[in-house]
Amino acid sequence: MKILYAIQATGNGHVSRAMELLPYFKEHAQVDTFLSGAHATMEPGFRVNYRSKGFSFFYEKNGGIGISKTIAHFNPARLWKEIKQFPIEQYDLVVNDFEFISARAAKWSGVPSISLSHQASFLSKKTPRPEIKNSVGEFILKHYAPADHSIGFHFSKYDEFITTPIIRHQIKSLEVSQQPHITVYLPSFNTTSLASLFENCQGIFHCFVPGLTQIEKKSNCLFLPANAQQFLTNMASGSGVICGAGFETPAEALYLGKPLLVVPIKGQYEQQCNAAALAKLGVFILPNHEVSQQDVINTWLVNKLSIQIVFPDHAESIVKLALNKAFSNQNQVSFSTPALG
Repeated sequence: MKILYAIQATGNGHVSRAMELLPYFKEHAQVDTFLSGAHATMEPGFRVNYRSKGFSFFYEKNGGIGISKTIAHFNPARLWKEIKQFPIEQYDLVVNDFEFISARAAKWSGVPSISLSHQASFLSKKTPRPEIKNSVGEFILKHYAPADHSIGFHFSKYDEFITTPIIRHQIKSLEVSQQPHITVYLPSFNTTSLASLFENCQGIFHCFVPGLTQIEKKSNCLFLPANAQQFLTNMASGSGVICGAGFETPAEALYLGKPLLVVPIKGQYEQQCNAAALAKLGVFILPNHEVSQQDVINTWLVNKLSIQIVFPDHAESIVKLALNKAFSNQNQVSFSTPALG
């Protein structure tokens, strides 16, 4: 059996999840990998057979999506060509983590596919949304990377096909302590915007910045190059985490029991949905990115609440369930697997 594992690389979360799941897939099949998109700062840690620029959002430096830059990098002719030319027929199954090219190629060629992604959880109406839904955002989440079957990951089990996050072994092996600094990862902000955001806040902020090549210091902010391992060590030793309302980093902060404040990216509907889910768990949300919000940050700094969720170690069970779902009508594989939890 030959599997293509296709991964969206618009951030580190998709890659880190693949690092945990791939070894179990390789126990049952030959697995090739496809990495598509930009912005990931983490080394994959596995061989990548195919790469593509794919489609990615680009960000402004003050916390929002850069519409003009995103449109400038959007090349539908290239995407269409890559879909048509991708050798999808040589695979028995496509495992897809919100990757556009392989999802479309599999759908149009009739190759079996299964989605293993956070975005798949939004196929359920039970998954939290903000008070005001965005019809375009809903359409993208549901139709960007279609698959025959889906297993979604979210902070809680909102529906039968949704399970909790996969926490990578690097996180589980960290030594947790409580030093004064706050770990910050807001990649849609530049150093100037971050310095303005925190300059009147009563704390010490260690800000990891993609593209930065050397350490810089300004007022109460220490700016550090975005190094994955250093970020994890810093997060484990800090007294709190401020990050975007993505999925993996907030989940890891919750697993470590770190006080968490999330800042949804402007115009990013998925992050607004995640913020709604995190608010239900008691996580503090900064609703916008204006300097006037500094008093809100200071309130959080004074009243930081630790919320710890020990998510189960279930990567192997997820892989077995995925294979069962994908081949349920072909009797190619059969595993005894627990229900999603």
